[in-house]
Amino acid sequence: MASINLDNVSVDFPVFNARSRSLKNRVLNIATGGRIEANSEGHVIIRGLENVNISLNDGDRLGLVGHNGSGKTTLLRVMSGVYRPSAGKTSIVGKCTSLINISLGIDPEAAGRQNIKIRGALLGLSKGQLRARQEEIEEFSELGDFLDMPVRTYSTGMQLRLAFSISTVIQPEILIMDEWLATGDEGFKEKANKRLHELVNQTKILIIASHSRELLLENCNRLIWLDHGSIRMDDKPEVVAEAYFGSH
Repeated sequence: MASINLDNVSVDFPVFNARSRSLKNRVLNIATGGRIEANSEGHVIIRGLENVNISLNDGDRLGLVGHNGSGKTTLLRVMSGVYRPSAGKTSIVGKCTSLINISLGIDPEAAGRQNIKIRGALLGLSKGQLRARQEEIEEFSELGDFLDMPVRTYSTGMQLRLAFSISTVIQPEILIMDEWLATGDEGFKEKANKRLHELVNQTKILIIASHSRELLLENCNRLIWLDHGSIRMDDKPEVVAEAYFGSH
């Protein structure tokens, strides 16, 4: 059984040399969604999340909405175990895969096949598991002989194909995404969408941040509206979508 529990979670980011920053820069920081505060030692911090409480179990399909900088990506990174909270507690049970940055670990100087091994290891695949899935990854990427070429020679679309093919080959219990991934030409996008739907259908818990009302209503059974790092609304998808996006 997979689960995620966040109990009064807050995340602070320290701002160094804050006294030398101009008022304009401080205003820009506020506009990105973080709250500028001072900790007990008087140091300036940006509060990315504040007192967030969320409980997820098998079958939950959670969507996150909010303006850019509202704390969505910070929350996704806490749920995937990348960020540790500055306050509060987190409990994550189950194999978790994050598709927030699918190109993480890709070495531009290494060939495509080498990068499959590098990225696969970062995803937690053993050597045996990787050998068993290597051919599948190569075929899905449709990169052919380019797999023997350095990734720096790839176009942006080719790099994304490789990263996507590796990152979606495993089946997690918890799947975390920052927007729906669809890359490449129309033929590859169709393949990518099919694979993502298969991942979503088989995973026990889904968390996805998106600006697409239709995508969230189609894939989620719960929505949370984040505003300046706090939960403004947590309810059924149609209720939150109506409040956040407005009427059709």
